[in-house]
Amino acid sequence: MSMNINLLPCREAQRERRTRKFYVAVAGMLVVGVALGLLISHFYQLKLAAQQQRNAYVSDHIERLNSEIEGVSRYPSDAERLGEQIAVFQALQSEQADTVQLLNDIANSVANGVVYQRLSKNGERVSVTAVAGSERQVSEQLRRIAALPGLGVPSLSAVESEQDGTGRVFRFDVEQTTPAPAQDNAQSLQGQALPAQDGQEERAP
Repeated sequence: MSMNINLLPCREAQRERRTRKFYVAVAGMLVVGVALGLLISHFYQLKLAAQQQRNAYVSDHIERLNSEIEGVSRYPSDAERLGEQIAVFQALQSEQADTVQLLNDIANSVANGVVYQRLSKNGERVSVTAVAGSERQVSEQLRRIAALPGLGVPSLSAVESEQDGTGRVFRFDVEQTTPAPAQDNAQSLQGQALPAQDGQEERAP
């Protein structure tokens, strides 16, 4: 007596189990691969963020250094500009002192009978309007102005009679010059005085 056993269903079941195991393994590998890819991507994103922070810090530090360098580079120009302002201030102060001294000298040089009406200064030119009692007083006043140190020869621009005829209104201009040093003036005066003394000694006998 023989028996026939059909093994096809058993083999089909085994094949299906192997197929399912294969798909499960492939799916597991895919899941593991995706997870690993996500982890690697997250790791590189963290490194990129850290690098960007370092780059931002370096850029900010470089900007601060550039601003400090620019500030330091402005120091010479600021010092030069300050020096120019100081020089201008000193020049104005010196000019003001010279002007005050000049006007005081002119005011102190008034001759007898002369009255100043107007005195002005424009640059190096000094203009004076005055009233005198006579032509002699006008000449005396011009002589005194010419004798002042730091002034040139006065130029008489006008001489008019007052409305009541009691005086003479005259105007003159004079240029301000650099006064000679006091030592040179003293030597000049001494040189002028010596011949007179020699002449006196020659006439003494």
